[in-house]
Amino acid sequence: MEKKAFQKVYTRLQAVTKATVAVKANGVGSEELAMVGDRLAQVVKIAGEMVTLQVFAGTEGIATDTEVVFLGEPPTLRVGDELAGRFFNAYGKPIGGGPELSGEKREIGGPSVNPYRRKQPSEFIPTGVAGIDLNNALVSGQKIPFFADPDQSYNQVMALVALRAKVDKIILGGMGLSNDDFLFFKKTFENAGALDRIICFVNTTEQPPVERLLIPDMALTAAEYFAVDKNEKVLVLLTDMTLYADALSIVSNRMDQIPSKDSMPGSLYSDLAKIYEKAVQLPEGGSITIIAVTTLNDGDITHAIPDNTGYITEGQLFLRTDSDTGKVVVDPFRSLSRLKQLVIGKQTREDHPQVMNAAVRLYADAANAKTKMENGFELSDYDKRCMGFARDYSQKLLAVDLNVDAEEMLDRAWDLFAEYFNRNEVGIKDALTDKYWKH
Repeated sequence: MEKKAFQKVYTRLQAVTKATVAVKANGVGSEELAMVGDRLAQVVKIAGEMVTLQVFAGTEGIATDTEVVFLGEPPTLRVGDELAGRFFNAYGKPIGGGPELSGEKREIGGPSVNPYRRKQPSEFIPTGVAGIDLNNALVSGQKIPFFADPDQSYNQVMALVALRAKVDKIILGGMGLSNDDFLFFKKTFENAGALDRIICFVNTTEQPPVERLLIPDMALTAAEYFAVDKNEKVLVLLTDMTLYADALSIVSNRMDQIPSKDSMPGSLYSDLAKIYEKAVQLPEGGSITIIAVTTLNDGDITHAIPDNTGYITEGQLFLRTDSDTGKVVVDPFRSLSRLKQLVIGKQTREDHPQVMNAAVRLYADAANAKTKMENGFELSDYDKRCMGFARDYSQKLLAVDLNVDAEEMLDRAWDLFAEYFNRNEVGIKDALTDKYWKH
């Protein structure tokens, strides 16, 4: 960041904490950038003349007479078609070489799209993952998280979704990625020949945690350019929102703010909402759909981060490892897409709603049968068939490493119904059963 000749220099810091500095200054704007010595900082609080700045690289070694120069603008991103196929850091600077961006400069973190310009989400986005497409169909303009344990392969699932989703642009916002995960995303996208429609903003574990706070806004500013200006369908993947919230907590605690539930800042709900509410379906055809990973602390879904997320988003996709097959699946019981009814059976095949419901009901019967077996009760013939169905349903449909289109998913489900049950046990309308039952 360049310092300009006319900018006023302050050299008397009033306070220094582990993440912030405070200085008396006039004419400073909220969220404005500044240089504290050679470190980039951002205004996070203004109280009269007292201005508090969070220093992205931390404050270790900063003296009370360090120069503070305000840059006169909040964080910005230069937008344009040249974003495609590139990797950027939290400040929108290219990673790994390549030319600097030269497009129009836009402020990040701006307001959401005016509700007057919004249209009800109504377009099916196939992902090739049956746990999503069959049971929890994704709709353009939707906001939905993956809930996963930290040791699960959620980044691999995100990469699969990115490559399979039928959209114009994929924008990845990686927060606290390990170098291995960063290289995994990079190699996966390069090897698939998909870089022309993928844009990545990345903060790794080696970089300051506070930089993560810029990543979602950078990703969504790029998304708004392609969705609003270019009328494109954009899918934004954010991983991991738990690490984003941890960065919020770091800044909040070091500013001596009183923490709320689970040591999170009291502003957590609004901080998350301003990100997720950028999801939108526009009348002109452009859309921003957001899928975010929220890792769970010891599987605790009541923790403040997933708890607040659940109120804001339109469902959740719950990843778990199936005990019978060892496959990672999208759990049919704990997952939910609140918008799926807008597209299933309308933009997908007519039998989709009934096949989905029948399959989940039979899978639930298998879970009951398994409980009976574990408690030493005798299993009926129907119980045994349900358990066989559940194993195949998990392996041939629910596993996230499968890639099948929506029609093939429905056909596979009918095949499984016919293999394990009679028509009455499946309980689908006769008109549909007559048309699709496999003899």
